[in-house]
Amino acid sequence: MEIRPAVPDDADAVMVLYDLLEPWSVTTVEVMRAGIARDAGSASRTRLAAFDGDRLIGWSSSVLTAGSDPVSGELRVMVHPEFRGRGAGTGLLDLAHERLKAAGAMSVRVFADPAAREWASRWGYRQTRQVHYAGIEPERAPELPVVPEGVRLAPFTELDPRLVYMADEVAQRIKPGDAKIVGRPYEEWLADIWESPAMMHDLSVAAVQDDEVIAFTRGNGSYRKIWSQMTATMPAHQGRGLAKLVKCAALHRAADAGVIGAYTANYDGNEPMLAVNNWLGYRRAATHSVLICPL
Repeated sequence: MEIRPAVPDDADAVMVLYDLLEPWSVTTVEVMRAGIARDAGSASRTRLAAFDGDRLIGWSSSVLTAGSDPVSGELRVMVHPEFRGRGAGTGLLDLAHERLKAAGAMSVRVFADPAAREWASRWGYRQTRQVHYAGIEPERAPELPVVPEGVRLAPFTELDPRLVYMADEVAQRIKPGDAKIVGRPYEEWLADIWESPAMMHDLSVAAVQDDEVIAFTRGNGSYRKIWSQMTATMPAHQGRGLAKLVKCAALHRAADAGVIGAYTANYDGNEPMLAVNNWLGYRRAATHSVLICPL
């Protein structure tokens, strides 16, 4: 077995593994290849591939949680079922931990199949909550709710990215989660979020009032499958149904673009967003344990 940093040519095999183990995940070979190439040599993000001969049997991706203080990281580890118990997962996890610690992370979070909790506990991982994955065919979305007076809906293609950045900075600080987010520079956000090869600007929607983004939903993926990466309403405008409105509008745009599947994830306890997704018609696809480990 060999474990090495990923290279762009690994992208096809990685997507086969994703489709097998996490079919609700949304990315493409092209986005995966571009991400691997872009992040080569990065201190804050590491992608590792495990091979048995010429066959890719395991994968890990780790990244520092943007804007976290103290610095924390996020990690995903996948091993093909036929090759579990042979050390691939251990090798990937150990090396990913080393890279995260070298980058300054004090802790790391993973979303894992509940069956992996005992295995992960060997490194000190402990469950903090659960996360639920859900999906919908966009064409099944309900009718668009009434748009409040003075509010307009706009795709991100019509917006100054700095307006979205300012709203996203607020959203990151108030969202449910295990990491404390304090913010990050606009240029970093622009490169990582707005200019990401996965970003679907025309399928991301904001509610705008008085030239401010007061609610938004950000989508990543492709014109086949899309992932609702972040949805938020600014605190002063909560309770007006704006999250429901922008998510419904985004689903309508996705349906018009020919998207066949839209997916999202929510922590248990995030009842407002779970209620929005239930109203939209999302159906649960899987539940993972959220595990935290000190480094």
